[in-house]
Amino acid sequence: MTTPWGSLSGTHILLTGATGFVGQAVLERLLSTHPDCRISLIIRPRGSLSAEDRLTRLLRKPAFRPWRHAVGASEADRIVSERVTVISGDLESPPALPADLDTVIHGASAVTFDSPIDVAFGTNVGGARGLYRALQEAGATPHVIHVSTAYVGGLRKGITPEASLTHDVDWRAEDEAARQARQSIESASRQPDVLRRVLEKARAEHGKAGPLAVARAAELARQEWITERLVDQGRLRAQSVGWTDVYTFTKALAERAAEDLWPAAGQRLSVLRPTIIESALRHPYPGWIDGFKVADPLILAYGRGQLPDFPALPDSILDIIPVDFVVNAILAAAATPPEARSTRYLQVGSGASNPLAFHEMYRNVHEYFVRTPLVSDGRRVDVPEWTLAGDRRVERTVRQRVAMVSSADWVLTRLPMTARSRGWADRVHRLQRGLTSLRKLTDLYRPYVQTEIVFDDSCTRELLESIPPELRDERGFDVRSIDWSEYLQEVHFPAIVALNRTSTSRPAASRPDRMLPVRGDALAVFDLEGTVLDWNLIEQYLWLCRAVMPAARWPKEIGSLAVSMPGYVRSELRDRGEFIRAFARRYQGFPPDEIRRHALNGFGRAVRQRLLPDAIARVQAHRNAGHRTVLVTGSIDMLVEPLAPMFDDVVAGRMHEAGGALTGYLDAPPLVDEARAAWLAKYAEEHGADLRHSYGYGDSHADVAWLQTLGHPAAVNPDNRLYRHARKHRWTIVDWGRTPTADPGPGRPSLPGLSRLARPWTGNRPEPGEGSSRGL
Repeated sequence: MTTPWGSLSGTHILLTGATGFVGQAVLERLLSTHPDCRISLIIRPRGSLSAEDRLTRLLRKPAFRPWRHAVGASEADRIVSERVTVISGDLESPPALPADLDTVIHGASAVTFDSPIDVAFGTNVGGARGLYRALQEAGATPHVIHVSTAYVGGLRKGITPEASLTHDVDWRAEDEAARQARQSIESASRQPDVLRRVLEKARAEHGKAGPLAVARAAELARQEWITERLVDQGRLRAQSVGWTDVYTFTKALAERAAEDLWPAAGQRLSVLRPTIIESALRHPYPGWIDGFKVADPLILAYGRGQLPDFPALPDSILDIIPVDFVVNAILAAAATPPEARSTRYLQVGSGASNPLAFHEMYRNVHEYFVRTPLVSDGRRVDVPEWTLAGDRRVERTVRQRVAMVSSADWVLTRLPMTARSRGWADRVHRLQRGLTSLRKLTDLYRPYVQTEIVFDDSCTRELLESIPPELRDERGFDVRSIDWSEYLQEVHFPAIVALNRTSTSRPAASRPDRMLPVRGDALAVFDLEGTVLDWNLIEQYLWLCRAVMPAARWPKEIGSLAVSMPGYVRSELRDRGEFIRAFARRYQGFPPDEIRRHALNGFGRAVRQRLLPDAIARVQAHRNAGHRTVLVTGSIDMLVEPLAPMFDDVVAGRMHEAGGALTGYLDAPPLVDEARAAWLAKYAEEHGADLRHSYGYGDSHADVAWLQTLGHPAAVNPDNRLYRHARKHRWTIVDWGRTPTADPGPGRPSLPGLSRLARPWTGNRPEPGEGSSRGL
């Protein structure tokens, strides 16, 4: 018996968007169920991957596994080589197309609600225009199934018919304006007021990491400013003419371009408008999905406990459709083309025939995550109970939480970083991430969860009825057969939770590798203060003052240090090198020989007592693995001489001497931030080391510049900004415990404000007879 499906036999089908969610499902269905058709694919090369490479990768994805398993891998490869032709190119400027095409399934699009306006127009409108013009130039007369979205109707209520959209927006003018937007905003981003703002922000956040880090951050901020303006322009332009966002706006204009360029030229067009497409109910297997789709970020954010409430209308219809239903509708439309010079409109959704109210969706998702909760940091996540009380209450709650978290973050950035404060920072980070997610999800999904639209599906149901009864179970799309609780809780939710586990399976590192690989071309580079030594520059200076300076001078010196402390704090926050230079001036007049003598005796013992045991163990582990160990510090070289036997190389600052005394000036700029990174590159070259296989350990945000040049960076007892950077970039983060020290006894110096740059001074007192006033 001849069926509508028989008309695909012997046809030549062009498919666009084959690497996307719906496109790969269509391709799989054509390969597995329609063995007698030829398929051409327009695929854009990406980076070093050719179009053919991308197809090869595509065919190894989960959607194709059941088919490949059924026919065998070698047979699947043979079928693809015989039936599938790859056309390398971009739809905005498409290559020549075959003239013998019978059907085109145009599914390529930018499916993002908040794309920059030029990107959305380029893909959705420019792609449609390029395709239809290329078909005309080829002399091809195929039936085109133009895959759109049901939400092209814009901001309206009530029943939306399966018909051409009613609007008078000029798609050509809008397309041209969108193409010019980037150039205009790019030019505006280079004006002094914008550059001044991004530069000031970059200096405040990255000044300690060096001028190149500031420049990189400023340029990144400028690019982000451009993207934000392009996104704003797309959203606001869409809303100004009656659409919810740039996605629905450009899809509507793409429909109008299709109508103007194809049926108006005497050809056949089917516009297919699916609603919210989610995981498969049956084919290629239950729960198949390729990445998170429209509703999934909302579902997962709820499961993570990040959404205390949501501004949805309880009776709003959340119009979800399984992807295999959409694919079956596309192929049914392909098999039954309309008359020439005509356009058929098909709305493929569930809202009209099997509606899912938002309060029912919430009930299902709540039940699922109560029964099978997500786990975070080893604990079950408790999900909130939504009141669905409305937009204003949710917005008020968000504002209150944002204010609370911002205050907490402000305080944390000014606290010394300890294990406890890092725990607080983690919590604040999670709260910030949750609030960011809530704001973004609220802005993006508000039109979809407060909608009062019902999409008429009369024509789609007529198409369904045209499928012979014996084929409807396999190739049908009857949404009335969907049991929502069964589909959501047993198919869809488990699928996206599993996908979420896969995408987050690489946790941020928390400890260094236990077993270091043995290799002769690896460096292990250690910062000193805060990383290897629990004793900073100020504490070291105080020890030497008590050793070298007469006791009568101590009160005056400590008072002077207290007065200078705010300036030291400011310089340390701005630039580590600036602080080292400023603080070095305090050594003016100190006798270098006296300092060296103390370094070999009492000061040396004090240094060794303040070494971090975990650091020493790590240094030894690197040496055992054949790695070259290097200590790099801004401290004075004579003060780190006691540590020389521990490392292969010790690189430290050197102070200028004149007349048997220190002048307070450095002999060379301090080796910090970007200067250390440049030195490290030269050092690796001289010693035949490979930085990709090397290790680095630092505790300050100023260390980012050189740590990021190494293959294995580690943040040791990090300050707040380094901690955030390490978490963001998944660096190793370690806590190396402090060593217990003896009470220095009475007379210990006390200095208000020292906690910003130093922990309380607990170094050993100089032994009797070691103090001297020579040279002061």
